[in-house]
Amino acid sequence: MYWLLSASPSPEPEGPRAPRSLEDAQESAGEAAGWLQDNWQDWLATGLRIFFICAVAVVLRYVIRRAITKLIARMNRRSEVADSGNALRGMLVNGERRRQRSQAIGSILRSVASFVILGTAALTVLSGLGINLAPLLASAGVAGVALGFGARNLVMDVLAGMFILLEDQYGVGDRVDVGEASGVVMEIGLRVTQLRGDGGGIWYIRNGEIKRVANLSQGWSTALVDVQVRADEDLDEVRAAVVEAGDAMSKDSPWDEVLWGPVELLGLDEVTLDSMRLRVSAKTMPGKSLGTERELRWRIKKALDGRGIRIVDEQSLALESGRGAVDLGKGDAAGPRVPGPR
Repeated sequence: MYWLLSASPSPEPEGPRAPRSLEDAQESAGEAAGWLQDNWQDWLATGLRIFFICAVAVVLRYVIRRAITKLIARMNRRSEVADSGNALRGMLVNGERRRQRSQAIGSILRSVASFVILGTAALTVLSGLGINLAPLLASAGVAGVALGFGARNLVMDVLAGMFILLEDQYGVGDRVDVGEASGVVMEIGLRVTQLRGDGGGIWYIRNGEIKRVANLSQGWSTALVDVQVRADEDLDEVRAAVVEAGDAMSKDSPWDEVLWGPVELLGLDEVTLDSMRLRVSAKTMPGKSLGTERELRWRIKKALDGRGIRIVDEQSLALESGRGAVDLGKGDAAGPRVPGPR
């Protein structure tokens, strides 16, 4: 029995069996060749389709990006021609502001076009390879919703920055007031806006947090000066002094270019027993109102001094009233006169 067990043939290893004869090898080669012959046309068609999709996507992306660049450049040239024909508009519009705004808008449009074209091409290629896109699109949708909730502040900032650029709410070089900060716009990005404050510091403000903005550089600015004189002064003399100072200022350089209208005396703004307050107004270039107000005060003060008209304020009036009460208290030797009963 032992001899029979030891003499029994060992089992053959599992796996593909080698051809036992030349006929078997020829049969296997024939099957492989037939399989290749049946599928090479499908492979070639799929490869050509993928190549054609990629080529069309690359060419279309190049053409659209180039068209956007030419469109932005043409719009800039038309704006420059219009500004050259209108001197007032040319002073209002900053070239650097227009250049940066056009570059930002062009960059946004080119990025959106590239994303749409390349994304569509990628999905078409995957569909041509026989990949089911339904689970992929569902996963992308879920990931997009999760990303939207997690980065909602970033999305809000980017969208607000796009609308700021498209609506031209403000640009580089404009002086703006956004509530918590004010200053000159240094740079406008899709996420933050940089302002140079009056103290020299740079403010980084998220575009999504800008609820309101006051652009002090669009159109024109208004310089307002209040002149307070004594109640017994001659109003005609005060008017003549203000008009004289305004006329002289409008003829001197560089104020002849800064002032866009005559200096006007609007009239009495407040009248009390001791003083009169008059308001003076002047229309100036954007962002030049503070300097104009300082110069106008200087000239009005000199004109009033030349005519002997005194300027007073509330503090001096209070001091004089207190001094008068003390003098009245000292009176004559008998003391102040007290009214008796009627």
